[in-house]
Amino acid sequence: MTAHDTFLAIADANRRRLLEELRRGPKTVTQLAEGLPVSRPAVSQHLKVLLDAGLVSARAEGTKRFYAVSNSGFRKLNLWLDQFWEG
Repeated sequence: MTAHDTFLAIADANRRRLLEELRRGPKTVTQLAEGLPVSRPAVSQHLKVLLDAGLVSARAEGTKRFYAVSNSGFRKLNLWLDQFWEG
């Protein structure tokens, strides 16, 4: 993951909204799509971008996949941002 990829991932308002929802706890695509004005396939595409950027993780439970915020992904982002305040 590069900081550039991360910023591209969070540049989209729908992806930021997904992250805000996932802060409240793990959710499925169906649960996430209920709160957005986009289709379930679009939510899946947004989640793929967030997964690729390392900001979200996914785990399978039966036939469902639960998505959650990836603390390690945000930790890397914070470390990158911190360099601008330290020193």
